[in-house]
Amino acid sequence: MREAFRPLRTALRTEGVTHSENPVIVDYNGYSFQEGGQEMRKSLVMSVSMICLALLAGSFSSVAAADKIRGVTDTEVIIGQWGPQTGPAALWGAVARGTGVYFDMINDEGGINGRKIKYVLRDDAYQPAKTKAIAKEFVEDIGVFGVAGGVGTSSGMAVRDYLMENKVPWVGPTTGTRHWTQPFQKYLFALYVPYVDEAYLLTQYAVEKLNKKKIGFFYQNDDYGKEGLEGAKKYMDKIGLKLAAEVPVEVADTDLKSHALKLKESGADAVIMWVLPKHAAIILGQAKASGFEPQWIACSTLSDASLMHKVTKGLWEGVIYANFLDMESPRAKKYLEAQKKFAPNEQNTGVFFMAGFMFVEPMVEGLRRAGKDLTPDTFVKAMESIKNWNDWLGHDCTFTSEDHQGTRSIFLSKCGPEGKVEKISDWLSYKEGK
Repeated sequence: MREAFRPLRTALRTEGVTHSENPVIVDYNGYSFQEGGQEMRKSLVMSVSMICLALLAGSFSSVAAADKIRGVTDTEVIIGQWGPQTGPAALWGAVARGTGVYFDMINDEGGINGRKIKYVLRDDAYQPAKTKAIAKEFVEDIGVFGVAGGVGTSSGMAVRDYLMENKVPWVGPTTGTRHWTQPFQKYLFALYVPYVDEAYLLTQYAVEKLNKKKIGFFYQNDDYGKEGLEGAKKYMDKIGLKLAAEVPVEVADTDLKSHALKLKESGADAVIMWVLPKHAAIILGQAKASGFEPQWIACSTLSDASLMHKVTKGLWEGVIYANFLDMESPRAKKYLEAQKKFAPNEQNTGVFFMAGFMFVEPMVEGLRRAGKDLTPDTFVKAMESIKNWNDWLGHDCTFTSEDHQGTRSIFLSKCGPEGKVEKISDWLSYKEGK
């Protein structure tokens, strides 16, 4: 403010002002000051008043702009999410739609601290380039306060640094890569069990509980699949064994005959899958056609048993898989009632859809704890106050100022006839497998 008035003070110190009969006109930023006589004094007073008012208005406007928090008003907070509503991972698109129903339910119950959630969903079709464009739209055009969920390791990594640089709180990326928490990201809170941990536990179960010794690994050839492969190899190295086969698949692949043949020729008596739902369905069909029927084991990204049973035409029966939420819990049943009210035409209401609730429950808790004074930093502080929290679909959520990996627990299920689910283990965590 002081610097803004400096030119004005300089102009007012103009020397040689006299009551001459031929007054001099002094021009300052478009204002004419007539030196000499009453007219000069009147003009000067009026001009000074106008400049002071303009400078004060600009000052107040700057303060107001500084106080404004992106995506937050007294009555609203804007949250965005991308999700593959089309493309090769479209079955996972149910996650983002589930989040929308959860937010509708929260708003219907009165919102959070006087604010309703405005939810913005965009389809990235599982393409990182589209995710980048969406993230830019969220921040620079729409002005979201935070991001919820978001399917896809590659998609999320395409925008992680951009979101963090712009201090956009991001809760519950729907993928278990270590890159959400390593290195530490102040505004990012991970809830998906790390893929390395999960794969370690699944491999351990296959060897120690099912007595399988020749383990094949069928994985997507990117960070998603490779981190699962890392966890499986970590356990096998511990017990002095090697995987019977490591068979990668590309996202665009549709003919998996050669992949099924490699797994069969390896003699694997169990195969762990870390792939898209469509690839899981294709490999089961082509393996069966070739007479190869190992014990199939799947990661939690394939944990929607009813849906997988449907798309595989029953071949999912007998598959053992990692799970992170209980569809029979009272909370899940409450959420399904909300679906009937807010999204009655939704066709996929299994685990994928329910995951859309689970991965943002801690976000809503953080918004509650942050109170009326909601900023990215007060939100972070509120999230870091969550300790051993179980008022959600998941298990033991804890965040600290040094660790934003909220949970590390899974349990195992088995798909029965007609897609019915049988729970076959209690909650497990990687530390139990060390």
